[in-house]
Amino acid sequence: MTVTLADVAARAQVSPATVSRVLNGNYPVAASTRERVLKAVDELDYVLNGPASALAAATSDLVGILVNDIADPFFGIMASAIQNEIGGPGGRAGGERLAVVCNTGGSPERELTYLTLLQRQRAAAVVLTGGAIEDPAHLTAVGNKLRRLADAGTRVVLCGRPPTPEAIAITFDNRGGGQLLTEHLIGLGHRRLGYIAGPEERTTTRHRLEGHRAALAAAGIEDDPGRTVYGRYDRLSGYEATLELLRRDPTLTAVVAANDTVALGACAALRDSGLRIPDDVSVAGFDDLPFSIDAVPALTTVRLPLAEAGARAGRIAMGREEAPHGGIATVRGELMVRGSTGSPRAK
Repeated sequence: MTVTLADVAARAQVSPATVSRVLNGNYPVAASTRERVLKAVDELDYVLNGPASALAAATSDLVGILVNDIADPFFGIMASAIQNEIGGPGGRAGGERLAVVCNTGGSPERELTYLTLLQRQRAAAVVLTGGAIEDPAHLTAVGNKLRRLADAGTRVVLCGRPPTPEAIAITFDNRGGGQLLTEHLIGLGHRRLGYIAGPEERTTTRHRLEGHRAALAAAGIEDDPGRTVYGRYDRLSGYEATLELLRRDPTLTAVVAANDTVALGACAALRDSGLRIPDDVSVAGFDDLPFSIDAVPALTTVRLPLAEAGARAGRIAMGREEAPHGGIATVRGELMVRGSTGSPRAK
């Protein structure tokens, strides 16, 4: 037999209206009463009618987290930290919320589809992670979707993504981090540096590459287009791009990779080419993903506080932390110097 709201009210010895207030989280209820109601919900295994409840309320219990690739630790770390922060008092069904991780696979169409579906579900919050796709039509479409979500009462937060007028943003200083990394290598004496960039259409790719080029320009080093290769943010791309860089210029003394996963591929390609790291060629990555320190040699990289940024985005999305001043917080990376970089040998 189906358990009803009235059954819960009878068990908790309160009115059905009080049960509704506790489960919807839209009206203050004494702590002792709330505990009694939630205990009755558990004992009777009462299931809240989510769609009907969402229609009655401004939003549902659902929180959407958009990622490019959940298998990539960069996104997995942020998504996990966001999810850890989305529970707690204030929501319906006793404060618990359902996190839905939407894996776009880098597809602009899927990103828009997920935003539409989350709008239909009246999501309580939506957090978009990682870089944006630099296509004017797509950016306009995303902006329109975010505006509709916000107008419907959904909290929208960007994490590791460039700011837009429609949302609160916690953004990473990718330009500054890219510049720090290349300045470190130039300071060691490197002048022939190859760069493995990410996908050309991604903001993260452009910003990190701009930082690299700014460091070259400041040191008076020519930016040779032949020393930059674009590819995916994965190991195979790093491997193939490094072989291509070596083919173009066998005298390279350093390889700067778009992220740590790409850097691992670069290291493998160098070893397979009979080159030693860092004796023959130095390698640097970006993000300081968990495996970076365990690489052999340990990877010099730029640490982004992914978990901390994700947790803050989650708290802001849940209204448990105030938005940063002006709606934008910029997080700067920290240079982590390890064994994969050293002074170049004469070639």
